[in-house]
Amino acid sequence: MATDDVNASGPVPEEPYDGGPVAALRRIAFLLERTRAETYKVKAFRSAAATILPLDPDEVAGRARAGTLRELPGIGASTAEVIAEAAAGRLPVRLAKLERESGGPLVDGGSRVRTALRGDLHSHSDWSDGGSPIEEMAFTAIELGHEYLVLTDHSPRLKVANGLSVARLTRQLAIVDAINEHLSPGEDGAGFRLLKGIEVDILDDGALDQTDEMLARLDLRVASVHSKLAMDRAPMTKRMVAAVANPFTNVLGHCTGRLVTGNRGTRKQSEFDARTVFEACVEHEVAVEINARPERRDPPTRLLELAIETGCLFSIDSDAHAPGQLDFQVYGCARAEALGLDPERIVNTWPADRLLAWAGAKIPR
Repeated sequence: MATDDVNASGPVPEEPYDGGPVAALRRIAFLLERTRAETYKVKAFRSAAATILPLDPDEVAGRARAGTLRELPGIGASTAEVIAEAAAGRLPVRLAKLERESGGPLVDGGSRVRTALRGDLHSHSDWSDGGSPIEEMAFTAIELGHEYLVLTDHSPRLKVANGLSVARLTRQLAIVDAINEHLSPGEDGAGFRLLKGIEVDILDDGALDQTDEMLARLDLRVASVHSKLAMDRAPMTKRMVAAVANPFTNVLGHCTGRLVTGNRGTRKQSEFDARTVFEACVEHEVAVEINARPERRDPPTRLLELAIETGCLFSIDSDAHAPGQLDFQVYGCARAEALGLDPERIVNTWPADRLLAWAGAKIPR
């Protein structure tokens, strides 16, 4: 018996489980990602789920009884134990432990705003610096109740994040089309939509790091500063205002670029004239992102209050780099709710058709 199964008073009673091995493995990966666990730890469970997904359940159960699961590619000791327990109808010990430690609410508050959200406008896949395939991001968004998810992998200049060239982005758009065809809506037109997007770098002069032709093919564009974050206040303000004024910009991503915690360390926020930038956002109908990643918490509260006062629109985004991180949105929802932000000013509370009409309204035709 595994040591996790015993305590000072004897064996822990086994709990029934009818979700199946694939669901157990995916849920473990989701909860690990939710806690920002190391990617390699997560990939073991997602890889194991991918290995057994196409297999007949009877074969999986038979291998579990015979102890031959580890003969399959990508199945190790930990994942084999989870598969065996789930195949036998028992709640896997590893899953039970994670549910106790990480399965509850991430933060107090935010439920009213989170309920109003229809989707997420900022997410990454393994095409740039995310850790999972596009379809896994989409399936998890569906499980979380989203009506849409915008895929926003990075633009070419951000080589450290494997930014997408024109050719790679073109190939990605075809894959998004194929996924949407597979997830085709019902007769009433309702259903999940994976939307085409980008997190495009704001270059030093405020230009966007992708061709106008490619930007025009997308549904929505998040523009963010990733380089020279310590630029002097005046040129940084000019840079950001120029990007906001670009007709292709829909969302100003993590505007200060700060890091307040996490394994990447901390980073001071960029200096710029926030009132001038937020007034430009109002003028050009660009949403200010409330980036919900706990290590960013961007904009800081003082600037978020100023943006609300200035009359900005907002998007509350997870900036997820793994499926489990899509749950991060609630951090931003709690902040918005605490400051009394009207959900109507949050563009991802809007139905998809309204969102797309707004995102495409300024594009030159």
